[in-house]
Amino acid sequence: MKDADIKTYDYIIVGAGSAGAVVANRLSADPGNRVLLLEAGPASHPWSRFPIGYAKLVENPAANWCYAAEPEPSTSGRRIPVPRGRLLGGSSSINGLVFVRGQAQDFDTWAQLGNRGWSYADVLPFFKRLESYEGGEDTYRGRTGPLRVTDPDERGPLYDALIAAAGQVGIPQNPDYNGATQEGIALSQATIANGRRMSTAHCYLDPIRKRKNLTIETGAWTEALVLEGQRCTGVRYAVGGKPREARVTREVVVSAGTINSPQLLELSGIGQPERLQGLGIEVRHALKGVGENLRDHYAPRTRWAIGAPGVTYNDMGSGLGLVKQALRYVFLQKGMLGIPAAPIRAFVCSREGLASPDVLLGFVPMLYEPGYKLSGTAGITCYAHPMRPDSTGHVHITSADPRTPPAINFNFLSAPLDAEITVRAVRIARALMTAPAMAALHTTELAPGPSRTSDEDILAWVREVAETTYHPVGTCKMGTDPMAVVDDQLRVRGLTGLRVADASIMPTLTSGNTNAPAIMIGEKAADMVLATRSRRQSNL
Repeated sequence: MKDADIKTYDYIIVGAGSAGAVVANRLSADPGNRVLLLEAGPASHPWSRFPIGYAKLVENPAANWCYAAEPEPSTSGRRIPVPRGRLLGGSSSINGLVFVRGQAQDFDTWAQLGNRGWSYADVLPFFKRLESYEGGEDTYRGRTGPLRVTDPDERGPLYDALIAAAGQVGIPQNPDYNGATQEGIALSQATIANGRRMSTAHCYLDPIRKRKNLTIETGAWTEALVLEGQRCTGVRYAVGGKPREARVTREVVVSAGTINSPQLLELSGIGQPERLQGLGIEVRHALKGVGENLRDHYAPRTRWAIGAPGVTYNDMGSGLGLVKQALRYVFLQKGMLGIPAAPIRAFVCSREGLASPDVLLGFVPMLYEPGYKLSGTAGITCYAHPMRPDSTGHVHITSADPRTPPAINFNFLSAPLDAEITVRAVRIARALMTAPAMAALHTTELAPGPSRTSDEDILAWVREVAETTYHPVGTCKMGTDPMAVVDDQLRVRGLTGLRVADASIMPTLTSGNTNAPAIMIGEKAADMVLATRSRRQSNL
């Protein structure tokens, strides 16, 4: 490629997802910064605007990478789906819209692992900066950020019964699980406002599209980072099959996500030497932690029939009921089409003596079949899982071809404590769903089924049916140990001009959904990049 065809920018961001869109917004706020944002997918998808769109996009290759994990014993040989957003906004444009920051303990643990500046006290200002939320206390909540966060306007006998049943088994009601404490049951806070999905594409990119110093390229498949010695100087990518290259004067920020970020590093010769050499890739920088430390929430979905009529969306959303729900959404922005995937959840301690909850129960007010299709049986789905699993897997390329999906191995339940807490989580779900307050709804257990009573019975069922809750993290983990990929400034260790900023840098899983922490990482990363520039200018 001729030098005349290569454009130069101050910053290049690879991936316009939950974190990358944030980084692009903050860096381009200074008109003196020339910013290029690359996204492999399209600009948008018609279903992404609507909250119920997650049901239409979870298996849709037009907006989703549609990855699948490798078969393993913990999944009874199944290839479980790993959906990842492939459009502006990334997974924030296709996810279940639930907003959970996690616990203070999550981030304090990161700091205790040697990551300075990542304690809860350090990250709280960035959580507050990103959101606009009307509830909670000012100490904990942001009021003027780009991302609208709301409480779903869901009411009715099902929710009343679940909250009462939770109280009967010792789970208190919590008015703000993103506030002082997480423990308890609550309606799910959501990235929904006025009936619309609040993706980072909508909240961070739409308002700034006319900035002259920001170039957004969609359909841009990044194939490799350009390295000159130990410095990253640009990227090679393709649009419509035509090769392109862009150079950078300051930094490249990789925000391609937990699956694609390690893939891009390995394609660029950054990773485990023997693995790269075996694929015919020149080793440019040995870094053995690339692609390791993969974590996700492995969650069985317990299923319950509800005999009381008109209580679940299986009744209210089928036949003429669906027409009513559509009209309710159009005129009131409420109902089945305007709620998050699990509009009520409980953060629970699996045993006495714990300092904070370690189990999540998420309640879906309907039974659904594969592909998120409404079941003909009225009921409720409750997924139950440990929030901070110890089992780790890996993501690695299997080919030097950038278009070959990497191999995803979760290694679920390999840590004995994960299996133990998973069983406890299922038992807690059973206790809540069979508490006296649920009797009026005529609740019947469908799965795992009352005949599965022993720990081994329950674990066998988990291996047969469980899927993830779509929260992969950790494959470019932040830290100081030999397996760390980035330092606490998100700089790739041993290289200059290159950072990673997305959920892949999380050393451990946060307690709950990971979209809010990923957006926070984008905010904090942008601050770090700008601070570096400021220091350099002051030294001139």
